[in-house]
Amino acid sequence: MSPDTTPSLTPDELQRYHRHLILPDVGEDGQRKLKAARVLLVGAGGLGSPAALYLTAAGVGHLGIVDADAVETSNLQRQVLHGTHDVGRPKTASAQDRLRDLNPHVDVAPYHTRLTSANAMEILRSYDVIVDGSDNFQTRYLVNDACVLLGKPNVYGSVIRFDGQAAVFGTAEGPCYRCLFREPPPPGLIPNCAEGGVLGVLPGLVGVIQATETIKLITGAGEPLVGRLLLIDALRMRFRTIEVVRDPECRACGTREITALIDYDAFCGLPASTPSSPSPEGPVEPGAETNDITPQRLNARLRQRAPITVLDVREPYEWAISRIPEARLIPLSSLPVAVNSLDRNVEIVVYCHHGPRSAAAQEWLRDQGFDHVLNLVGGIDRWSLEVDSSVRRY
Repeated sequence: MSPDTTPSLTPDELQRYHRHLILPDVGEDGQRKLKAARVLLVGAGGLGSPAALYLTAAGVGHLGIVDADAVETSNLQRQVLHGTHDVGRPKTASAQDRLRDLNPHVDVAPYHTRLTSANAMEILRSYDVIVDGSDNFQTRYLVNDACVLLGKPNVYGSVIRFDGQAAVFGTAEGPCYRCLFREPPPPGLIPNCAEGGVLGVLPGLVGVIQATETIKLITGAGEPLVGRLLLIDALRMRFRTIEVVRDPECRACGTREITALIDYDAFCGLPASTPSSPSPEGPVEPGAETNDITPQRLNARLRQRAPITVLDVREPYEWAISRIPEARLIPLSSLPVAVNSLDRNVEIVVYCHHGPRSAAAQEWLRDQGFDHVLNLVGGIDRWSLEVDSSVRRY
């Protein structure tokens, strides 16, 4: 959109954005471009919070926010868009209230839903820039593929522990996310923030970088992170960039083999979001998957006093927050030392926070000759959602 066709600025906006207007690389033309822009944030969490705040403060005219979660107390260490009084509210509702207060000139559109293959194309289609603040691989691949198919720039960020990354993918001249990461890592290999932890200020740092790159893309100022991956080491406060070139064999932006969105849970090796097993008290259907057990079925087994060992492989600090009744704590790292204390003749159900660590424990126990080991699908988090809401989520 040319400056001549962008919306004019009101007297209040001229005053509000004065520090932008006197910047040679932004000026009134750049501010009008910001006002005309439509930006979609995928996630209103650690990365989405600072990105949303600064894009709103900068005067992006229309800001869409996709998030299916509610605010939890454990979010507040890093998700600065929300407050204590918002706990239990949808993040999209909390975000909308905060951003309207910050800048009433910005139109905030909440999408209180999970971004999926079924709705991604429809939601992303009307936006100019997509900011990926997700915290899982299936959403990152989904956002990437949708952006490539729609020709939208994808402002990427990720954090874990003390390390962060940022880049701009999906532009006409640059690579996409799949050029850098052709395939997702095996499930459980890389922990998410809930399992591996994250320094609270780090998402703020990376989210602000994402907001900066978005503003540069809209205004045309500077040199965006196209073809470069920014790596951040917060412990040593070191920044470096590595070159990323477009892969001619990339199935998304190279060969263009990907022509439609796929099942990204399956692509990332995750179980289906909705269990296909029968009711908890019902029998297992012939041929059904027997490596996993749902929270409802485990609850039924425990109520029936079935001989079973419930094994918690989380860390002691997690055990102190919440636990499943009758469980036994053996952290994953301590399992080789304590393995001989487990009864090989009793069925074992292993659980962690969401499932990856318990899946690794299940595989290791089976390698040691334990024949009856089940993994609790969704971990204690799903147990809290589906069986016992008094078990604290974190």
